Amino acid sequence: MSAHISNVRPEPDSVLVDIADYVLNYKIASDLAYQTARNCLIDTLGCGLEALDYPACTKLLGPIVPGTVVPNGAKVPGTQFQLDPIQAAFNIGAMIRWLDFNDTWLAAEWGHPSDNLGGILAVADWLSRNAVAKGKKPLTMRDVLTAMIKAHEIQGCIALENSFNRVGLDHVVLVKVASTAVVAEMLGLTRDEIIDAVSLAWVDGQSLRTYRHSPNTGSRKSWAAGDATARAVHLALMVQKGEMGYPSVLTAKTWGFYDVLFKGQPFKFQRPYGSYVMENVLFKISFPAEFHSQTAVEAAMTLHGKLAAMGKTAADIKSVTIRTHEACVRIIDKKGPLNNPADRDHCIQYMVAVPLIFGRLTAADYEDIVANDPRIDALRDKITCVEEPEFTRDYHDPDKRSIANAMTIELNDGTKLDELRVDYPIGHRLRRKDGIPLLEAKFRENLKRRFPKKQQDRIWAVSLNQHALEAMPVHEYVDLYVI
Repeated sequence: MSAHISNVRPEPDSVLVDIADYVLNYKIASDLAYQTARNCLIDTLGCGLEALDYPACTKLLGPIVPGTVVPNGAKVPGTQFQLDPIQAAFNIGAMIRWLDFNDTWLAAEWGHPSDNLGGILAVADWLSRNAVAKGKKPLTMRDVLTAMIKAHEIQGCIALENSFNRVGLDHVVLVKVASTAVVAEMLGLTRDEIIDAVSLAWVDGQSLRTYRHSPNTGSRKSWAAGDATARAVHLALMVQKGEMGYPSVLTAKTWGFYDVLFKGQPFKFQRPYGSYVMENVLFKISFPAEFHSQTAVEAAMTLHGKLAAMGKTAADIKSVTIRTHEACVRIIDKKGPLNNPADRDHCIQYMVAVPLIFGRLTAADYEDIVANDPRIDALRDKITCVEEPEFTRDYHDPDKRSIANAMTIELNDGTKLDELRVDYPIGHRLRRKDGIPLLEAKFRENLKRRFPKKQQDRIWAVSLNQHALEAMPVHEYVDLYVI
């Protein structure tokens, strides 16, 4: 005898409804959120401009079919490409994530909320150019900043209490969900349509984290977010054409996301959606390194100077001990051969060894020409990570959100340097006063990589002026970045 299966279509899952209501109805009232979003915008675009120096990135950019022309298409900053919004989202998303240098959010799940800018900027630019062509008003950059704040919030609030990495899924699922929601709102979809679009993002088979971990670490981790935000644009456009959604995509027994991919556990939420995540986001300012290592790299830079003052070099080091938090040990504590740049920028031993030897850590230091220096692997073998429970607790504490590392160096002659502990990286909210001038300097350097002086100055002038930037039509701002 077969059991009766109900075919009554349920009401949408509350997670879907909450996201749709937030993107449609919540008014961002925080000046701090908008100021931080502007800084996030320029930092993110700057990271993309730097990535254009790397052929491994640029070979993936442009239209899928060479020669494709898209009237009123979205432009890709730093290039001459003008593409459909889906492919433009991939291009922009891949650029900004390529060097692992854009912002970070750390919680039960981590990720890089500015990855959503790929879809946001592509769709906003495309909509603006088409609006102007029809004699209508374009979107402004304030609309872009608003979408950024909301995408950050969706991705970050879900990440606070829900660990996707512990079930083997990559955090770019949250990029896809957040981008889908804000892009759907930008496209003018109704509440029900936004719910449908977000449900489609959850229905998708999700990316495995295997491309971030030994023994398979590879370059997909640099374009996975571009892929996710482009997929979000695709799904929102499909719903705009009338494609249906799946209301119990998360909660459906046996076949829903929770049962299939989340060990049967429903999502937990620490706080309602607002503007908390953008206000507290972490910026990678000094080093293009996986964020759990940022304070360790900062400590290594300081200790390199101390060694030099003592007349010592990395060759005089007997051992390095790093007290750290659990997530660091689980994700980037890595021994054995490192096969490519993506492998190296997710190995704390490598990211500490380079500054201890050279007094620097740049994106170029992950390339083979530097990695082949035998001193790096020799020093890596001397570096040991040990979890410090206090650091793990403070990492998860919403009032602290530290990313602490403490480093001790012992020399061959028996000398032991005092432990150097760094709780908060320069890009942390608690160090904004020190960090923002350096973030602006980073942006200026990235502009110099791509544009002549006059063009740099035009971009710089409007990008650092909150009022002028917010009032500027999106397509006019993007046009400033056309090379």
